[in-house]
Amino acid sequence: MRKWICLIFVVAFAGCKEKVVNHWFTAEKAITSFSEIEEACNRDSGNLWGRNLYGPLMFVDRTSRKITANMPDREGLLKLKDGIYTGFYPTESIINTTTISFGGTTFGLAPLPAEEDSFRIKSRGIHSLFHSFQKEKGIDPESYNVVIMDEKEARMWMKLEWKALRKAILSEGEEQTLAIRDALIFRGSNRESYSRYALLENKFESYEGLATFTYLLLESDSSDDFRTRLLEYLDRFYAFQSYARSYGAIHGALYATLLHYRDFDFKSISPDTVDLGRLVQMQYSIELPEKCRDVAGSIALNYNINEIYREEDLRQLEMKERLNDRVSVFTEKPVVLLELVSPSFDFEPENVSYLDTLGTLYRGLRVSDNWGKLTVDEGDCLVSNNYKYIRITARGFKKDRNHISGEGWHIILSDSWETAKSGQNFFIRKRIE
Repeated sequence: MRKWICLIFVVAFAGCKEKVVNHWFTAEKAITSFSEIEEACNRDSGNLWGRNLYGPLMFVDRTSRKITANMPDREGLLKLKDGIYTGFYPTESIINTTTISFGGTTFGLAPLPAEEDSFRIKSRGIHSLFHSFQKEKGIDPESYNVVIMDEKEARMWMKLEWKALRKAILSEGEEQTLAIRDALIFRGSNRESYSRYALLENKFESYEGLATFTYLLLESDSSDDFRTRLLEYLDRFYAFQSYARSYGAIHGALYATLLHYRDFDFKSISPDTVDLGRLVQMQYSIELPEKCRDVAGSIALNYNINEIYREEDLRQLEMKERLNDRVSVFTEKPVVLLELVSPSFDFEPENVSYLDTLGTLYRGLRVSDNWGKLTVDEGDCLVSNNYKYIRITARGFKKDRNHISGEGWHIILSDSWETAKSGQNFFIRKRIE
C-alpha cells in the first residue's frame, strides 16, 4: 500500500510539474512578445510623449504567480533563464496592470491573460509601460472610483456623450465640430449636476484614458485599425452594469483621439491634472452655452435618448433581480466583514454590478490591504458605496493559521492579524498581544 501511495504521489507531482512547464507563455513566446512590444514603442520613438516608452516590463501569471521579465532587477531577485528573467511575485501583492518597484527596479506589471491572445499581451504590456512613464513624471498609481457614474442621471449623460463622441470620431468638417459640441454639452450637463467630482474625473480620464489611447495607437497598424479597435472598446464599456471604476479608460481615450486628429502635442500637458474635454474645446474653437443643461435636453433627441431611457430602466429591473437573488447572502446570513484602509483592487470591469444604496457587487475580485490579501474566485462579494467595507459569505468558513477560506474565496492574513467572531458573523482585527 505504501508503495502505491508513493507512486501516486510521484505521478501527481510529475503531472503538476508538467502543467507548469507546458504553460502557453513559454520563454520563446515571451521573447517574441517583448520584441513586438519593443518594436511598437520604437516605431513611435518618443514622438507621442517625448521618450521611448519601452523599459523594464514583467508579465505575471495569476495562478502560479510566475514572473516573466525582459530585464533584470537591481537586487538580483530575478534569474536569467532561456533568454528571459524569471521569479515569483509575492503572494500578498495584487496582480493588475500597473507599475511597481521590484528588487529596486521600476517595472511595468501586466497580468497574463488566461488564454493566449497576442493583442491583449501587447496591449497590457504597453499599458503598464505607460504607467511607468507616468510614475516617472511623479504620478503614482491609483485605483479610481467615481461613484456618481453609477447613478441613473449620470449614466444617461455619459451615454449621450459617448454617442456624440462616436459620431465625431467617424465624421469630418462641420458635422464633426457639431458632434463635438454636442458631446461637450452633455459633459457640461453632467458636471453641472456633480461639480464636486470634476477634478477626480479629470484625473481618472487622463490616468487611464491616456494609457488606453497610447497602447491602442502604438499597437495599431493603421488609422483605420486604431479607430476600429477604439470603437469596439467603447461598445464593450457601454454595456457595463457599472461605470464608476472603469469609464475613464475609454472616456479619456476618446477625447485624446480627437486631440490626435488635430496633431496635438501631448508632450505639452501634465497627464494627471488636465481636463481633456477642455483641451478638445480649445483645439476645435467650440463655444458652449453658459448653462449646458438649458440646451442639452433638445439635443438629446438627436441621439435616441428614448433608447437610453429603456436601457437604464432595464438596468434598474436587473438590479432588483440581483437584490432578490444574490444579495440575501450578505444581508441575512452569516458573513465575513473586512474593513478597507488602504486597499488595492484587481477585477474585470464587466463583472461589476451596482446595487444602489447596498453597494457594489463584484463577481471575482482580488484585494490587498493591511490585513492581507482576499481572493474571490467564485461567487460574489459586496463592497460598500464608500469603499470602506467588504462582505463575503461565511458559508464553509475554515481557519488554518494565517489562511482563511470559505465558499468561493480565501484570505492570506498578514502577520499580527487574526479573525474574531461577533454573533454569527466574523471579522478581521489586529491581534491583541
